[in-house]
Amino acid sequence: MKARRILLASHGTPGAKAAEAAAFGLCEPGGRIRHLVVVPDFWKGMLGDDWLNNAAVHVRFGRYVEGQLEREIVAHAETVAAEAKRRGLDYDCELKFGKPADCLVAVARHGEFDLVVIGSPRPKGVEGLRSRMDPETLAKGLTVPLLTVPHPGRDGGRRKDME
Repeated sequence: MKARRILLASHGTPGAKAAEAAAFGLCEPGGRIRHLVVVPDFWKGMLGDDWLNNAAVHVRFGRYVEGQLEREIVAHAETVAAEAKRRGLDYDCELKFGKPADCLVAVARHGEFDLVVIGSPRPKGVEGLRSRMDPETLAKGLTVPLLTVPHPGRDGGRRKDME
């Protein structure tokens, strides 16, 4: 199955990179990939206030965290954009803050897509924050097919058919 217009939700983790590889493999020549990067709303909880004992320090640390997130997102988007260009695909990137599934459904509703591609949750025992993608929200809200690509850790990294 090939698609001309793909909405790809990805944020640079191994599972998201598997979704990227699948999206590139499924996108028709001359097609388009819209890359959605969602910063989950739980990141604000990283600011805490136990050791940020005054407003100036709290604001300064918040700006640092936001700047770090921005640098990581820009670097990741540049990597995905370069691969899209190498493959002759149109590419654009959109950044949203909020609940990942809600953001994905909102972007899908306001665009014309043939396919939505995401990575599956990390397997148990694989370290890292979980984005908490709510499958029920996706099932109820999406009106286009959804492809959930298995995490590379589920099969020992043997899944090469998606490239």
